[in-house]
Amino acid sequence: MTTSIADPEAGRTAAAPAEDLSVWPASTTRLPHGGLAVAGVPLTELADRFDTPLYVLDEGEVRARCRAYRDAFPDGDVVYAAKAFLSRAVVRWVREEGLGLDVCSAGELELAVTAGFPPERIVLHGNAKSPRDLAAGLRCGVGRVVIDSPSEIARLAAAVGPAGRQKVMVRVVPGVAAGGHHKIRTGTEDQKFGIPLSDGQALQAVARLLDQPGLELTGLHCHIGSQITEPEPYLEALRRLVGLLARVRDLHGVALPELDLGGGHGIAYRPGEPALDVPAFAARLRAELARCCAGARLPVPRLAVEPGRAVVGPAGVALYRVLSVKHGGARVFVAVDGGMSDNPRPALYGVRYAPRLVGRRSSAPLRRADVVGRHCEAGDVLAADAPLPGDVRPGDLLAVPVAGAYHLSMASGYNLVGRPPLVAVHAGTPRLLLRRETLADHRRRDIGA
Repeated sequence: MTTSIADPEAGRTAAAPAEDLSVWPASTTRLPHGGLAVAGVPLTELADRFDTPLYVLDEGEVRARCRAYRDAFPDGDVVYAAKAFLSRAVVRWVREEGLGLDVCSAGELELAVTAGFPPERIVLHGNAKSPRDLAAGLRCGVGRVVIDSPSEIARLAAAVGPAGRQKVMVRVVPGVAAGGHHKIRTGTEDQKFGIPLSDGQALQAVARLLDQPGLELTGLHCHIGSQITEPEPYLEALRRLVGLLARVRDLHGVALPELDLGGGHGIAYRPGEPALDVPAFAARLRAELARCCAGARLPVPRLAVEPGRAVVGPAGVALYRVLSVKHGGARVFVAVDGGMSDNPRPALYGVRYAPRLVGRRSSAPLRRADVVGRHCEAGDVLAADAPLPGDVRPGDLLAVPVAGAYHLSMASGYNLVGRPPLVAVHAGTPRLLLRRETLADHRRRDIGA
């Protein structure tokens, strides 16, 4: 079914799906009078009970995506990237579904460990790990520390001490450009992450690590970018890293047993957008790894991937209440009670979403509108040119799908509006995971008066 959308700037109409739920959690169902339910829980009931802005996370969807990755990589390791979103409940879900965990700070690490995650299944990342980060990793007993710069080798070796032992990997920059925006492309040398392959620095770092008695080098790591929807960049990175494995074998007589290709697996934020086909991607990756290793006469290393967004992103929904609707020249602005403090991604990367009116059925023609936030920035736009009913009005409820990753994890305290709560839904039952941040929270933190 398609609906005509009026475009006031161009004086034309465009066809867009009116009932497409392809980017919503699989448990999403339509209700009478324009409502939607996720995991059997009506979104309007959640908004009424917990107020807005509100984030909703479908536990079943998260678990299903974890299992899909485990099925796609049965002989490898799937490591959830905690930076996408982390809470004690998510720690439990990921642990129970058999995934490892990738953390980037002492804060993420200690939340995970205190929530019961086995430290030996944790990988500690970070381009600039602080002494506190490294100390926490060693104290907790993380399974791997990913070396991101040559200077980190000496610092970690000193922290381990003469009697200690820590397994490490080297993050290699393979020189592969990939990703949905220049700010999230991390596989080339013109960014802050990793150790370059092309000029020999990565090989030098490997040699230094092999000389450190307290550090056990288990393999190579790379992360080439985010929102990648085709396997080819990963295959090229894999070929280059296998070439480095062969060089290490030839120079040092060591066959490193692990290869981690990071994450960045792309998902669709709007109907019709591409997404990485994980089973097909995994099959091609495993086949190419076997082929390359056979050609180099190397044993096949254990393969790891680190999905984050692809696990939690499609499981989340953000709910906002419309505060005002106004016209500015040829544009329509629909202002809501959240904004860039709970979702900075549109302002950072120009990401586009597909908000939807829920809770009432409208027969008005769709028109393009900018869904804007409440913050004191002209760039506080949550969804530009979004097709919404022409009669959208204050008090309406808007739902934004694909809101599980890099929303609350990147939320700020801008304008002291307070970060929204998060509710998990499962089998018809909602459960509050994160409460709303309040003015009292801000007052307790401000001790300077």
